[in-house]
Amino acid sequence: MPRPAWSLFGYCLIEPDEQLDLFACREVRLHLVARQLELGSHADRTLCRGLLPARPLWRTLQADALRDPRLCPDCLKVLQAQRRGQHPDWPAR
Repeated sequence: MPRPAWSLFGYCLIEPDEQLDLFACREVRLHLVARQLELGSHADRTLCRGLLPARPLWRTLQADALRDPRLCPDCLKVLQAQRRGQHPDWPAR
């Protein structure tokens, strides 16, 4: 059975730990990451272009996580744009 071109399987969810990373998000937010990280970039980043924490807690992305109030709104915006086949407007960092 072929997979659709877009699916939640292409993304992971990262959760902050007790101590927030100094170089990544400083808020208690869930962030989305493309499962296939970009090669050739200077650093691994979330969908909202934030840096990944030093030791991210990786989770599989389930549909109910998209309704979690802790989900980063910028990551969700990029995910929705990619779902429509559009190139997202990257949030300023």
